[in-house]
Amino acid sequence: MNLPPADRLAPGAWRVVCVAAIGSFMAQLDATVVNVSLAPLAVELHAGLPAIQWVMSGYLLALALTLPLNGWLVDRIGARALYLWCFAAFTLSSGLCGLAWSAPSLVAFRVLQGMAGGLLAPMAQMMVARVAGRNMAQVAGIAALPILLAPLLGPVAAGAILHFASWRWLFLVNLPVGGLALALAATVLPDDRQDTRPRGLDLTGLALLSPGLVLFLYGSDHAGTRTGGAALAVSVILFALYYRAARARGDAALIDLRLFGGRNFSAAIVALFMLNGISYAGQMLVPIYLVRACGLSPGQTGWLMAPLGLGMMCTYPFMGRLTKRFGIRRLAAGGALLALAGTLPLIVLARHGFAAAVLAPGLFLRGIGISAIGIPSMTSGYAAVARRDLPMATTAMNIVQRLGGPMLTTLCATFLGWRLSATAGAATVPGAFAASFGLLCILHALLVLAALRLPRRLPGAGPAP
Repeated sequence: MNLPPADRLAPGAWRVVCVAAIGSFMAQLDATVVNVSLAPLAVELHAGLPAIQWVMSGYLLALALTLPLNGWLVDRIGARALYLWCFAAFTLSSGLCGLAWSAPSLVAFRVLQGMAGGLLAPMAQMMVARVAGRNMAQVAGIAALPILLAPLLGPVAAGAILHFASWRWLFLVNLPVGGLALALAATVLPDDRQDTRPRGLDLTGLALLSPGLVLFLYGSDHAGTRTGGAALAVSVILFALYYRAARARGDAALIDLRLFGGRNFSAAIVALFMLNGISYAGQMLVPIYLVRACGLSPGQTGWLMAPLGLGMMCTYPFMGRLTKRFGIRRLAAGGALLALAGTLPLIVLARHGFAAAVLAPGLFLRGIGISAIGIPSMTSGYAAVARRDLPMATTAMNIVQRLGGPMLTTLCATFLGWRLSATAGAATVPGAFAASFGLLCILHALLVLAALRLPRRLPGAGPAP
């Protein structure tokens, strides 16, 4: 049966998707490659671990620094030009990292790399949304697979490079790969200069939102310290000031807050916030439980966490078919219920003892459920805004997702620390973890409620059976 034109992908859409996915994959891979290489870097550069840690932290904070500029830059110069400039800057800064002569120089070059990488992921997401249209679920499900592979391949690639070559090749390897990807992007990406709508830069909003994001992420990572608490307090003040300023500027603001007034867009934003927070919180709590409460090694813990990623990878390729079959709300809410069902056994394990035969199926089920929420929510959010607002919507979605991760992770970590310190003795450890997993399940239940606010289906998609 022939599909109507609205349901067909534009010619060359898959080529655009592949090129866009390369940028997200490289940004993700670069974060994980360095994360497992900090100890060797400290030895090679004669620096302490606290100083060399900024090779990773500086990169992650820089990712957030440039994110608010995404929508304005796309409107100003177009998605194709911005993607090419970011990719070129990312590749060039990778080469500079490989030529670094000290820990401070490496940190400085990593900040530059992070500033370019911070725009690659939302740019890729927006370009996929543009070419996919109502087929967003199908296309995004396939495009997400390379990004899921990056955290798995990062440690393997880092180990191989450090075994056979200098640490400098952790970064220099990006030069040929980035050069090839840049050539492909210049050839494949469509010229979208006709879609630009230059507008003035909201300098007040930028001065409030970018530092607010950086301080919030830094404060969340150091929530137990006085400096971290002060950073969080200042970030909340900056966010409040930005809200007031953006309300006054309307569509001239860096992010037009009126986007959040739409029911479907706001429902998607809440679901994505909860999903990202719950995903990161679970990835923090489960390994700590396995190491501290069960006495397992980090290597054993890594293998036991594999079913989570496997469950996600098994579901993503079928997201388009599942969305058409069940609709947005039923698929996302069903996924949220599956994720909750896969998390509940963690409470039992914490109270009654570790059993791999219970943990592995639970994490696999949790991975399947989590993977069934994000793409329907994102698809619903993009469908709720006009094409001209896609850059600003992409920026808003990515910012909210970045806030969700550290907020709910910090909440769960603080709660776990409070329970562990409430009473002394090893006998309290199982109870503390059981209570923390209970809190995680409560957050999962809230995610179910958020998913139920999503639209049943996309406009014009026909009734879900």
